[in-house]
Amino acid sequence: MISVIIPVYNEADNIKILAKKIKDSLLNYKYEVIFINDGSIDETEKKIKEIVNRNKNFLCINFKRNFGQTAALQAGFDYASGKIIIALDGDLQNDPSDIPKLIKKINEGYDVVSGWRKNRKDSSLSRVLPSIIANYIISKITGVSLHDYGCTLKAYKKDVIKDIKLYGEMHRFIPIYACWEGAKVTEIEVNHSKRYYGKSKYGISRIPKVLLDLMVVKFFDKLISRPIHLFGKLGFSLITLGFFASIYAIWLKIFRDISFILTPLPLLIIFFLLSGILCILLGIVAEIQSRIYFQAGNNKSYLVKNIFKSNKNKF
Repeated sequence: MISVIIPVYNEADNIKILAKKIKDSLLNYKYEVIFINDGSIDETEKKIKEIVNRNKNFLCINFKRNFGQTAALQAGFDYASGKIIIALDGDLQNDPSDIPKLIKKINEGYDVVSGWRKNRKDSSLSRVLPSIIANYIISKITGVSLHDYGCTLKAYKKDVIKDIKLYGEMHRFIPIYACWEGAKVTEIEVNHSKRYYGKSKYGISRIPKVLLDLMVVKFFDKLISRPIHLFGKLGFSLITLGFFASIYAIWLKIFRDISFILTPLPLLIIFFLLSGILCILLGIVAEIQSRIYFQAGNNKSYLVKNIFKSNKNKF
């Protein structure tokens, strides 16, 4: 069976169209569709319930509040029944008609198939260019080369991801975890559409979080993230201040002939740089505590308010 999991947050205008497209793409398969309503404050829950009531193989998991895309995907993985799991966004930018292509690749023997939005319909400056840079860095650091880590549209064998626990914003690194465990990972080109309804929840502000998560992935393999976002941001900010203080000291020397030794700049530079490094290290220590809490304590990264199923017999 195929399990399609869809995290949604304030996507009321897209739900019905998306559901129809998914049904049309899976006519030849036995499947289930799991919507994970990530604390939406619009009519998303109402729209999903209407769909679930009319479709015996649709299911809705409602969170108590907004926990983020990674937690929503983790819930989807936890509740999915299929041997093949397809994840996609709920904003209609991923094309459900690509799902059969992903399934075909899985049936060819691959464990993870990642979508590549080669012709993206997003802003080049705020979305596409930062994504290209981030994907290049991730590929080089991890040794797992993919063009589009940020594409939610992916196919997974359930056996490959059943032991992976996601926190923070680690969902994009699932192919890395899988590859490091010996899984066969590939990617295929998929369609991408512009957003017609609603507002994007993603932007350039997510890049620092992604890079901080990458640091955790690289040094701790399966360590989970969240505290590193707070301490890491503070650390990078302090290091940046130290960098600008250094530039200012050089400017004073060149253009004003003032030796920076005669100013408080040396102390400021050392203070900012050391404080920044210490903050990042503190964040990494907090990550270890996070791992103990979530993994050893078997705690989940989300809280379910309720699960809504169809009144019809399932499947």
